[in-house]
Amino acid sequence: MRVRPRVVLLAVLALVFSTVSFAQTQKPTVKEGILTTSEVGGKLFPEKVFFRGQTASVQARNSGGVRYADELVVIGALVDSSGYASGIREKYQGYLITEVPLEVNGQALKPGAYGFGFIENDKFVVMDLGANELFQANSKKDAELKHPVPLQFSTGSGSGIYRLYKGRDYVEFHRAK
Repeated sequence: MRVRPRVVLLAVLALVFSTVSFAQTQKPTVKEGILTTSEVGGKLFPEKVFFRGQTASVQARNSGGVRYADELVVIGALVDSSGYASGIREKYQGYLITEVPLEVNGQALKPGAYGFGFIENDKFVVMDLGANELFQANSKKDAELKHPVPLQFSTGSGSGIYRLYKGRDYVEFHRAK
């Protein structure tokens, strides 16, 4: 039986194109977890952020975040708020950017950019970009934390729960539905 070269070539090309097409539709799986300072600062986070009519420099060395399996992120960093009025400066310590809805100690937070701070009486405050307070949530102190740093993200008390720390103070959050 004689096989025509043109038929063989067409069969091989069909196989190659179907393999390439299949490979392009397969996305690599991303492992959910903590993003380090080296992954966030200077790469994902801008050098300056807008808040209450001004820009503030981001402390890239004090940044971190969480990447979810669908590649959406929650990232945060401390900022230099020295140019702000003292009333704002007390509460505006960091900048949070979230691509997913969050629940922070029972408080809902939509995707967006926010100012945040850990304030007296063990409170965590979140503000919109106009410095309007959106909510306060109870924060906790972690006396067991061996090496507190200015800002960090870590795993929390259960699956899918994360912590945002400023020093030893922290709040837990998870992705909301």
